[in-house]
Amino acid sequence: MSSIRVLVVEDFALFGQFVRSTLGKRPDLQVIGEVSDGLEAVWQAQELKPELILLDIGLPTLNGLEAARQIRQVAPESKIIFVSQESSADVVQEALNLGARGYVLKARAAIDLLAAVKAVLEGTQFVSTGLSGHNFPEARPRPPADY
Repeated sequence: MSSIRVLVVEDFALFGQFVRSTLGKRPDLQVIGEVSDGLEAVWQAQELKPELILLDIGLPTLNGLEAARQIRQVAPESKIIFVSQESSADVVQEALNLGARGYVLKARAAIDLLAAVKAVLEGTQFVSTGLSGHNFPEARPRPPADY
C-alpha cells in the first residue's frame, strides 16, 4: 500500500498535534511536512508536491485562501481540504471556488476530518455538517468513517 503524502498547515500547535494524531489512525497517510504560515505552505507545496494539503484559513504572513490561490499554481495536483473555525458561507464558497475539495469546521474535526480525507481521496467533495445546508456546488456531506 503506497502512502498518501500530506502537508499540514496549522498555526495553533495543539490543534496541529490533534490533526497528526487523527491522521495517524490511517496507516496510508504520511505527514511529510508541517508549517504554521501561509507563505511557508506555498513553498512547501511547491517543494514537496503532497497529494493532500490540510490548510487553515487564519494563518500568519499569508492567509489560507491566498495560500490556496498560490498553491493551485505551484502544485496543481495537490488536493486541498480547509480545516478552519471560519463558518461563513461566503468564505466556504470562496474556498471551494479556489479548488478546495473539502471544508472541515475545527469544531467538527474529531468527527469529520477522516471522513473528509476519505471522501476527497475518492474524488468527492466534502463539507462539514452544519455548513451543508448552504447548497455549495457538489457539496455532499458524508457520515463519519469508521477507522
